[in-house]
Amino acid sequence: METRPYDCKTDNNRGHIFTSWGIIAEDSHSAGFSMTFDPEKHWRRSIRIPQYDYSQAGAYFVTFCIANRRCILGEIKDGEIRLSKIGNFVSEQWSGLSEQYPHAVVDEFVVMPNHFHGIIHLTDVDSKSVGAGFQPAQTLRNPTRRHGLPEIIRGFKTDTGRNINRINGTPGQPVWQRNYYEHVVRAEHDLDSIRKYILENPLKWEEDEENPGVRTRVDSRCSGGKTRAYGRL
Repeated sequence: METRPYDCKTDNNRGHIFTSWGIIAEDSHSAGFSMTFDPEKHWRRSIRIPQYDYSQAGAYFVTFCIANRRCILGEIKDGEIRLSKIGNFVSEQWSGLSEQYPHAVVDEFVVMPNHFHGIIHLTDVDSKSVGAGFQPAQTLRNPTRRHGLPEIIRGFKTDTGRNINRINGTPGQPVWQRNYYEHVVRAEHDLDSIRKYILENPLKWEEDEENPGVRTRVDSRCSGGKTRAYGRL
């Protein structure tokens, strides 16, 4: 059976910007957390689906991490993300993704201290003509060349990494981990579950495996009380 992503038009009000003073968002997603999306399975251990066309229209959930999991994008205070200058830059660049890729629509996202979660919709129409609701996208009669998900993520990481190094005065230093994690969104309830997961991510930072404090505690227990250095890839 052919695997296809969930194809929909996106409510433009769902893409929220996370600023240095908190989250501009209204959590209206009250649906229960579906077993369809499992964060342990779908973003921590995801791999590309063989022979899958990642340029086809649909919704995709992506995650990518800072190299060595350094917390350079901000900090969590009272369950909210307080972004650094670099974190704000990453947020602004992701928010403007459609300017570079007209067929890409940004949905819910969150910049965490050392990683990023976001939903991106690839459409068959210019993102400016995508309205609210979950209707199938219309196909262009003469579509221009489409960039697939891997190209978009690679371009985003390359551009932001170069500029972050310019801001920090560290030319050539790795900013992002080489790989990224993706999950093909297969249904509306799957999409709602992922949106909920993204919105609640800052609230669960104290339990997040990407949190240096959590990883240190886990490493300490696993090594018989000797705390290992944080920063493993």
